Amino acid sequence: MKRVFDVTACAAFLLFFWPLLLLVVIAIRLQSPGDAIFRQIRVGRNGRPFTCYKLRTMYSGTSNVPTHLVAASAVTALGDHLRRFKIDELPQLWNVLLGDMSLVGPRPCLPSQTELVEARRELGVLEVRPGITGLAQVNGVDMSDANRLAELDARYVRSQSLSNDLKLIWATLRGQGIGVDQVVGSS
Repeated sequence: MKRVFDVTACAAFLLFFWPLLLLVVIAIRLQSPGDAIFRQIRVGRNGRPFTCYKLRTMYSGTSNVPTHLVAASAVTALGDHLRRFKIDELPQLWNVLLGDMSLVGPRPCLPSQTELVEARRELGVLEVRPGITGLAQVNGVDMSDANRLAELDARYVRSQSLSNDLKLIWATLRGQGIGVDQVVGSS
């Protein structure tokens, strides 16, 4: 049921909002050089790597490290707005359609985040598809505390249901968790 919901919701959203996405892609390209779509290898279900898509919010050439380790000066002006309203996550709808992700689940991390990957493996979190949003995000927990994040992700895995997923989607749309994916302050 979850997969059917994911595919139906993503297809409907993309069908109606592709013109808006196209305008944002054009705006990103006009603001700074580089591809508008950012591609990054992330850890997926069963620990399998996959390519995660996002709208580029940082200048091209920014280090490939977890967001909480990136300087705020690396984020473009438009990127700041895209992050604040989670618009940068919209290309991940394609990841959902491909089956690499779900709308709701633990956020996919980088393979270099070995402590988080191992904690998730031990708690059974890697047995589910990662999500665009999840319990940790709406509760303001980012990837800087691997054990706390893995424990919250495991709590989601144990209690996941369509009704809980709808509540988490609604919380995300209401803005709960906005600002969680913050970069470090300017030096």
